[in-house]
Amino acid sequence: MERISWDQYFMAQSHLLALRSTCTRLMVGATIVRDKRIIAGGYNGSVSGSVHCIDEGCFVIDGHCVRTVHAEANALLQCAKFGVPTENADIYVTHFPCLQCCKQLIQSGINTVYYAEDYKNHEYAVELFKEAGVETKKVELDYLAVDTNYKAKNDFIKSLFNKMESLQSDKQEFAELKKEAETLFKL
Repeated sequence: MERISWDQYFMAQSHLLALRSTCTRLMVGATIVRDKRIIAGGYNGSVSGSVHCIDEGCFVIDGHCVRTVHAEANALLQCAKFGVPTENADIYVTHFPCLQCCKQLIQSGINTVYYAEDYKNHEYAVELFKEAGVETKKVELDYLAVDTNYKAKNDFIKSLFNKMESLQSDKQEFAELKKEAETLFKL
């Protein structure tokens, strides 16, 4: 039996954490690892006890949702809250960190940032990581049991059915196909 690599394993954990996100704009997960052991995890969401984007919408200022604490920050704060050192640890993030998270990761002593997807990679963040000696590595999540495109696929199927509904000729066949898709994709 072939096992997945450590990088694949930890990145899959980050994708799983992202499923807890409460921000509707982007679901992000982060896993902090030291010596091949998970020491913390985080996802982007509202401040504990506050309203969530999924309930009341995003609070956007200058193109950014300010209601949300980023996944990387939540993972770092979890370490701080419970007294877990982050010096010489690595982080696995579903998306390339923003500039603010970049600075926090550098300050916390993170050695390597592994990320699955580019996301508005800020030029200065890339420069700061290099300057601080923090390595950044893209990790393609190719383990078939984890579908990182599930949301895009669901959105596509929904739009396809909306289009088909307007063009349909056989109502019963359409209803059967739609029911099967809803079962398979949990629409």
